[in-house]
Amino acid sequence: MSNTQDPYQRRHRRLQPPIQPPAQSRKGLWIVLGIVGGVLLLVAVGVALLLNLVGGATRQASDLADNFTKLVISGETGKAYDDFLDPALKQQLSRETFESGVQSLNLDPSCTTAFDDLKVSGENGSNIADVVGVIQCDGKDVELVYRFSGTDDLKMVTIRLKPKG
Repeated sequence: MSNTQDPYQRRHRRLQPPIQPPAQSRKGLWIVLGIVGGVLLLVAVGVALLLNLVGGATRQASDLADNFTKLVISGETGKAYDDFLDPALKQQLSRETFESGVQSLNLDPSCTTAFDDLKVSGENGSNIADVVGVIQCDGKDVELVYRFSGTDDLKMVTIRLKPKG
């Protein structure tokens, strides 16, 4: 038998595409990528919710402390007492004692507030915010320490206003 082939057959064989193996299934890869993507999405949503909750509580505590201090500085101690103090604190601290204590600090419109530390935490379904700072006035500083607590509406449960010196 001769190994010679017809030129037509040789040319025809070259034009045929080579036979390729069947494509491998990538189903497993897509499953793994889907699971990883889902986990990453859940983590991102969880972090966003956590930051929003903590940021919201921190913002609320900062606003409460700032609004309370502005009332105290402006001499509206009765309004500060009524609007911000928790009923339990009001039982320990009468309105008259609170007002006379604030008046003894001799705060005036030149005073400004600087909050040094603000911590928000949760305990037994209740939110707690601890605020530490200074009321800076011309020639004197007053140390402030507040604690707010509550489930939805935070009220002041502890207060300390003391001249630094």
